[in-house]
Amino acid sequence: MGLFEGRELEDEFCGIVSELGGDVEGRRKGDQYLLGTHALYHGGPASWALSPKIFDRGQVEVLRDAAETMGAIMNKVTAHYLKDAGFRTLFHLPKSLEDLTLIPSGYDCLIPLARVDVFFDEETGDYQFCELNTDGSAGMTNTVEITRAIQRTASYQRFAERHPRISTFDVVQGAIGAVLETYASWEGAGKGIHPAQGPSMALVDYAESVSADEVDDIIDRLDARGIHARFTDIRDLKMRPVDGQMCLCDAEGRIDCVYRRAVTGEIADKPCDGVEALAEAARQGLVCVVGGFATWPCATKTVFAVLCSDAVKDILTPEELEFVHAHVPYTVLLDPSSDLAPYAEKDRWIVKPAGGYNAQGVRAGLDCTEEEWREALELTARTGGVVQEYARQYRTPVVQGNAPAEGEDPLEFRQASNMEGLYLFRGKFGGVFTRCGYQNVIGEWTHRINMGCIVVR
Repeated sequence: MGLFEGRELEDEFCGIVSELGGDVEGRRKGDQYLLGTHALYHGGPASWALSPKIFDRGQVEVLRDAAETMGAIMNKVTAHYLKDAGFRTLFHLPKSLEDLTLIPSGYDCLIPLARVDVFFDEETGDYQFCELNTDGSAGMTNTVEITRAIQRTASYQRFAERHPRISTFDVVQGAIGAVLETYASWEGAGKGIHPAQGPSMALVDYAESVSADEVDDIIDRLDARGIHARFTDIRDLKMRPVDGQMCLCDAEGRIDCVYRRAVTGEIADKPCDGVEALAEAARQGLVCVVGGFATWPCATKTVFAVLCSDAVKDILTPEELEFVHAHVPYTVLLDPSSDLAPYAEKDRWIVKPAGGYNAQGVRAGLDCTEEEWREALELTARTGGVVQEYARQYRTPVVQGNAPAEGEDPLEFRQASNMEGLYLFRGKFGGVFTRCGYQNVIGEWTHRINMGCIVVR
């Protein structure tokens, strides 16, 4: 047994699946369960793996420390960004977007919800950060429900008989708790027309981009707690008087609290009157925006370039600087004048648009020909993106959870790269979003497979 037991436990689980001939009946039960949940994709069960991520207590503590240390660094960077105009210039945000980020939130927790993504070596405990997410960090519903689907299979039940001390994360409940605690701390809660508890809440995004099933899950859970919430397309927000007072409203009426799921990069790409209304309401303190606009700098790909520069040497402690050096891939912000020769060895690098999201526009040199890589570098330089050292991903055997189609081998295990998303709720570690993929970029558009997550203590 190595330093950690999680990998051996995953191999044990896969062995049970093999003993059960691929556990086809269990996979059918899992699919059937998912059909009654919000973990769907185009009306069917989301793509899922029967083999879950399994962590032991020591691995969880490593991931907790990784998340909370990075969370503290993100808070320091954000606080310095807000007070230092010179530091803000390092992020190269357009003035309209920078102005949004400076709108006060009215509460003291700078980043109420975040998800920091890592490539985690399950054997050594080492890890490299992939990216930081704040606005609309998704994946919560899939992780929770796919874990529950796995728990309905014979494979899991046999595994649990051998390991009775199993726990799971409910990251959806964690997010809801963070939203409500943040509203309760908002300076407008309990004043004027805004109730101290039970606010009228809108989950705000672009209709064409929203993770609709996850939003429905959150709304259902809030409803069960007696809190009225609904989804609102950001374009439908308006400022108008209600009972003689100006308020932020949608078609249903006054909004006390916005859980902003729209990423700031998309807001910058799709300006509209609703964005202006949201910004003005926040500026006047008329609505609590959970995920205030100040969260954006730490969600840009540029933040790693800032962390890798001398600009943070007087902001972070020596221990935090050492943490960045050990766990943040070397990153450089490119511009049209950049010398691209240092990045010609394509297999060592990956390029990312500065304000991208959902892995859009991300290109790994490993996936490119020499000519394609040169073109990707040149495009990144022209558009002000980043080039980053490629972090090698930890690979494990994975068996598909969705019931096999006729002719498919139920015992096909494929090597897949893993990525762990570590949730932070008001700065505290709240659980893991686990997913994997067969390509060098793991994202929604690259055939990502969602995984369950269990902890064996």
